[in-house]
Amino acid sequence: MNLTNLAVSALVANSVSNNVAGVGIRDFLFAGTQFSELHESGWNYAASGDGRNDYNSIVTLNELFRGSQGSTGRTPPATQLMDNLKANWLPLMVGVIGIPIVAKVITKVTRKSIGLPLNRMLKSTGLDVKV
Repeated sequence: MNLTNLAVSALVANSVSNNVAGVGIRDFLFAGTQFSELHESGWNYAASGDGRNDYNSIVTLNELFRGSQGSTGRTPPATQLMDNLKANWLPLMVGVIGIPIVAKVITKVTRKSIGLPLNRMLKSTGLDVKV
């Protein structure tokens, strides 16, 4: 298992979740449970002050499985996902393409100076992990 690849995958998943579902990966997956303060349909988010609710762009996994709108007047989850995707396509592409590129550059720059001694130390502990 490579910790760098794991971190890159988590960052890309969070970027996709933020830009498509309107909420971070943790809240997307665990909304409505003890692992997230967010209600299962995003209702814990505050209003913007102009009469329009900021939570309308939030879609959670629980909401997708239920297929409901959570309340009258809300956009259906599938429609909201498409609206979010259309509105956030550029940051999504930057995250999905840019994060792995930056990680690869940083890995190549720091491999010799930091990576080798760190990998030797981890190997001596018996862990099958590489940085």
